[in-house]
Amino acid sequence: MAHKINDECVSCGACAAACPVSAISEGEGKYVVDADACIDCGACEGECPTGAIQAD
Repeated sequence: MAHKINDECVSCGACAAACPVSAISEGEGKYVVDADACIDCGACEGECPTGAIQAD
């Protein structure tokens, strides 16, 4: 299961930098996870300063 980024995202980009497979990109108003590319490693969760990322 891919991780998801909720509306608490402040678009800081820390998650995208932490993703080893580049599955996170800037979306409209918040960053988004490409579910097909996400390997569910959780690296992004620990980098998010607002706790906006969670396993789906």
